Amino acid sequence: MYTKLLQAIYRDSDLAEKTASMIEQKVSVYQQKKGQAGKLHWDEEDIFLITYGDQFFEEQQPTLRTFKKFYQKYLADTFRVVHFLPFFPYTSDDGFSVVNYQAINDRLGTWEDIEEMRSETRLMFDFVCNHMSAESTWFQEYLNLNDTYKDFFIDLPLDTDTSSVTRPRTSPLLTTFIDKNGKEKHVWTTFSEDQVDLNFKNPEVLLKMIDILLFYLEKGASFIRLDAVGFLWKELGTSCIHLPETHKIIQLFRAIADEAAPGTVLITETNVPHKDNISYFGNGENEAQMVYQFSLPPLTLQAIRSGNTSKLKEWLKTIDFASKKTTFFNFLASHDGIGLNPVRGILPEKTILELVEQLKKEGARVNYKKNPDGTTSPYEINATYLDALSSPTDTTEWRSKRFLAAHSFLVTLPGVPAIYIQSVLGSRNDYKGVEKTGENRKINRQKFLLADIEKELQTDPLRTAVYGELTQILSIRKKEKAFHPNSLICLLDSADSFISFIREAKEEKVLVIHNFSNQSAGYLLPKGDYLDLFSGQIIHCSQERKLIFQPYEYMWLKIIK
Repeated sequence: MYTKLLQAIYRDSDLAEKTASMIEQKVSVYQQKKGQAGKLHWDEEDIFLITYGDQFFEEQQPTLRTFKKFYQKYLADTFRVVHFLPFFPYTSDDGFSVVNYQAINDRLGTWEDIEEMRSETRLMFDFVCNHMSAESTWFQEYLNLNDTYKDFFIDLPLDTDTSSVTRPRTSPLLTTFIDKNGKEKHVWTTFSEDQVDLNFKNPEVLLKMIDILLFYLEKGASFIRLDAVGFLWKELGTSCIHLPETHKIIQLFRAIADEAAPGTVLITETNVPHKDNISYFGNGENEAQMVYQFSLPPLTLQAIRSGNTSKLKEWLKTIDFASKKTTFFNFLASHDGIGLNPVRGILPEKTILELVEQLKKEGARVNYKKNPDGTTSPYEINATYLDALSSPTDTTEWRSKRFLAAHSFLVTLPGVPAIYIQSVLGSRNDYKGVEKTGENRKINRQKFLLADIEKELQTDPLRTAVYGELTQILSIRKKEKAFHPNSLICLLDSADSFISFIREAKEEKVLVIHNFSNQSAGYLLPKGDYLDLFSGQIIHCSQERKLIFQPYEYMWLKIIK
């Protein structure tokens, strides 16, 4: 089953057969253990929470236990799946520079604590498969010239022409390390000097990473997030992103997961233009079942800040599914910034730069990438989504209106919605975190003493409004079959300040209307009878009727006649 894929990766029949046999043995051993198969497919009740395992803390308490306490009290009724960002020992990048793929960070707890959470909800694990920490045993043994790890990483002469390589950062691609004999090694580091890329041209690396994948399945992961997977295969003279071998490796991971733990869902994290992003669906059957909808956060931000939905609607018309067995992982905020690459080619560069400059003036931070010609371009905007949508002078009411309108839009789109914990909590920019660490992304990664955040959810007007109304929106969404991730969407014609569409599944239809402007505006409601899903009111329209929408007002109208 695996031989054909391995032959396409390594172009060596004997090596492919030998490696396939070893993979089959690994899968067979896994099947003899007690693993957990995931739920087959998804529905309108599936809402993901994105969070760190140490998001909440108490004195002398593993943070996963503290999280469980908070989850049971505030989140369990709303979120069916929890995506824990990397919970392994790490040296940088808040978990994405992994020291040991199979251990739990001591501060967070143990695998037993993960098991406890698995009894509460389904879990998504991060599979940080492109790179690992320079402090990891694998890399340290590589520097110690241990033959086992000889070709686990990529060492090139410093004068190698790497100008064609796609860079998501401005840091050098090659980082210099010294081996035990005092010789310099110039190692491939896509993201930072502490994150050394693995060499998948070595089949031993592939086999090691398959061990990790099977280990995560054994530990109960229903969803596997393939972090930065687009960079997996390197070939000098190319962009080293989205290469055919990368897609074949993902297909191999998919085949292994399908055989070992049917129902497991793979999600690719590829923060790239939309056309490249959706290529990770493969043929709809053989790669990721979900891909992040990376265009959505910046497009929604631009639409609300400008009060003009034209570009958002143009993009929405192009969205299609590769098959009924795939869907989009929709989100507005995450632990990273608001990525700009995904809207290059959708928004004019001038519009992107104007948005960046305006947000910088209002306190956002910006990270940049290096272009092939040596110039730099904005790569991501760093801010909480709440502050990105608002101006510094906005009132609490105005902030929450914009924010909730954006999230109403998010959760009514085709796909599975995912909400970042800072959004659930109504968090503002954490400038202290940025100042303390010098890292722009810390602006949206604040951690909380449990007692403090519980108090703020009761006393802080913005947190109270956002948490209360957002959980209500999600509660209503879960009850409507029309919001099934794969149900139909029909985009309707409307003024530029509005975005409206009908979602339809199993003879149920919901008309969704959003006013994304800061002005009151009229919307012509077609003839028919409607149930307002928020107020419970029946609206009878014997003929076309004009409804006045207040700034950032939204309605979900179930069509009953």
